[in-house]
Amino acid sequence: MEKRAVGPHRAPSTHVSIRLSRRFVLSSTNALNTTFIKKTNKMCNNNLFKYAMIPAMHETMTRLYQAAAQLTSATGQSSLAALMNHSPQTLNNWESRGMSQKGMLEAERMIGCSAVWLKTGEGPMIVSAQTRDAASTRQPPSLPDRNVGHATIGETRLPVISYVQAGKMTEMRDPFSTGDVFDFLLTDLDLPESAFCLVIRGESMSPEFHEGDRIVIDPELAPRPGDFVVAKNGSQDATFKKYRPRGVSLTGQEVFELAPLNDDYPTLRSDTEPLQIIGVMVEHRRYRKK
Repeated sequence: MEKRAVGPHRAPSTHVSIRLSRRFVLSSTNALNTTFIKKTNKMCNNNLFKYAMIPAMHETMTRLYQAAAQLTSATGQSSLAALMNHSPQTLNNWESRGMSQKGMLEAERMIGCSAVWLKTGEGPMIVSAQTRDAASTRQPPSLPDRNVGHATIGETRLPVISYVQAGKMTEMRDPFSTGDVFDFLLTDLDLPESAFCLVIRGESMSPEFHEGDRIVIDPELAPRPGDFVVAKNGSQDATFKKYRPRGVSLTGQEVFELAPLNDDYPTLRSDTEPLQIIGVMVEHRRYRKK
């Protein structure tokens, strides 16, 4: 952006990069504020230029940008996102909460920086040429039928927890003890660390969901009409139902229904009993019964 002094004489233009270093922001605050004349700029809020207004980038992304600058021609978010075949929004998410494990492994393969170094900052930044060449030259087996393709094995490990454990989660982000996890599921989705899996039980969501199916839940997604969600009800257990918003109550609270797919089971309403959304289903694993 460009800031100019107000008055008959214009000061030289000052261009400020969107990605400002901490040292630049601290040293430039006073310089930017002096650009404005107190009497003629009464509406200007110079607090916008304070250092505290600029959020810190996650350390894994700081290391990723450092590695990309040294090892590739990527010079910014857009070019790095294109290099890694991701959207800029994905990189925005990584900048605020850190890279996913899958993203780190992709960076190791595509850029040549160590996934361990990205995560911890320890060890060499650059992986050996032998390791990178082996990953890049490994080819999937040929498939005779061209209407299917090679599927990579999921690299994100999610805990499979019980409905009681899910029901104890509050504010959609409470951690659970991994010591109580009885199984794990691998997925290729880019999910937050709070994501988890549940095993379908009962027949309330048939015929689409059957007992024994597994569902992947993202606690950081806000539900949309028609989404399948896990919610906390009046009991200790969680429940899995279809989300249907029904407007706003007289007190300004959102009213929604949790509807089963099987008509033999009742629909729950948030204005008649305490309900709290825990997370949104993002993947459904169906298994054929033997």
